[in-house]
Amino acid sequence: MSFNDDEPLTPAGRLFTQPATHQIINCALGLDHPIEYDAVRTVVSNSLMIKHPRFTSLLVKDNNDHEYWRKIDLDIDQHIIMHNDPVVQDYDTDESAINEYLADLSVSSPLCTDKPLWEIHILSVHKCIVVRIHHALGDGISLMSLMLTLCKKLDKPDEVPTIEPLVSSSTARCGILLKAVRLLKIIWYTLVYMIHFILRITVVDDGQTMVKGGQGVELWPRKLATAKFGIDDMKIVKKSVKNATINDVLFGVISLGLSKYLDNRSPGSLKEGLQITGVALVNLRPSPGLQDMKELMKKNTGLGWGNKFGIMLLPVYYHKNDSDPLQYLKRAKAMIDRKKLSLEAFLSYQTGYFIMKFLGAKYASLINYRVVCNTSFTVSNIVGPREEFTIAGIPVTYIRVTSTSLPQAITMHMVSYAGKADMQILVAKDLIPDPENLAKCFENALLEMKEATVQIREKSL
Repeated sequence: MSFNDDEPLTPAGRLFTQPATHQIINCALGLDHPIEYDAVRTVVSNSLMIKHPRFTSLLVKDNNDHEYWRKIDLDIDQHIIMHNDPVVQDYDTDESAINEYLADLSVSSPLCTDKPLWEIHILSVHKCIVVRIHHALGDGISLMSLMLTLCKKLDKPDEVPTIEPLVSSSTARCGILLKAVRLLKIIWYTLVYMIHFILRITVVDDGQTMVKGGQGVELWPRKLATAKFGIDDMKIVKKSVKNATINDVLFGVISLGLSKYLDNRSPGSLKEGLQITGVALVNLRPSPGLQDMKELMKKNTGLGWGNKFGIMLLPVYYHKNDSDPLQYLKRAKAMIDRKKLSLEAFLSYQTGYFIMKFLGAKYASLINYRVVCNTSFTVSNIVGPREEFTIAGIPVTYIRVTSTSLPQAITMHMVSYAGKADMQILVAKDLIPDPENLAKCFENALLEMKEATVQIREKSL
């Protein structure tokens, strides 16, 4: 067997093929009405997906266990799986059935390696399709951008959905002294947070709570629930704190929501100010937000296809009966602002790349696994399309993303779409048997923040 014409996996891609860090992204698209097999096949056949080399290549290994992509002739029918019957036997709503199906996929359903590493599952009864893609093929930004090439605008059926990249906040002009102070802050925060990062890999662990997982928990059965937010509500809350962002609001919601949930589960048993550490996935591309596929598929560009994200350790804190819900947002913003000044996300990516390249995938995977074992949750936020779109002429009602289970007891992925933001909350059900209550705590946290913001505005009038 010759490997001369095969393309080696990137170091980041190799990470996700290791047993301890094996990851599959599961993206559910809700539909206005059921879709037929032939319609999905036609859409895929005419899309950029099958023109991308990653989606038409097998993952193969040589005698030294080095992974390669091997181009093959694609058989689309191998990748589309039709479910004409309900995917679970007893269910109350389509949402609960789909979430149960996705929860099962997150633990016990790897992708077959005798074909390219992606599948599309059609859940006809539940008016949904599930796109399953191995993380070695690319990160969330790459895959979401590619998925949009399967779709068309709702109001302009001949056009693909418009991709509007986020505009990075620009730094105001400042004098030499302020620039020097900023540089010193960057150096200081980078040093402090990288020390924290190293300690988290080696000896520091979150204290034991009912939401803390650990080694081996990735193999435990899962449950999945959906927290639903209004983007307008998040924007209202965002304006209550100067220069706050949607991500600041999200972490404020997570902090308040977790405090509420922990209070309900074990009233009075936790120490005030208890740290609960999260792992946040950070896009490292020069242009934030979704990307144009033509740019992503170009080689030798900063936007290029693949896994281009770092991680940050973002702590939230347990507080009991805090009378002002906006304090959670203020604390989240202050912490995230310090993190943004550091190079933690960039250096985490570069360190992982270096270890993968020179020490091997086993060691890089071990380090990533240790970080996840020693923290309590993972969270990501992808800004999806702002306009409604269709697939095969059928309006898409929601986009929801989750992934393979991790050693943490909680994994959260939020995607916004057409004025809504749905956050999938995947939990180890032996530790968190009621993720619906956790989702409700997050939803109520945002509503309390919104109400507090409105009250402040009314008092100022």
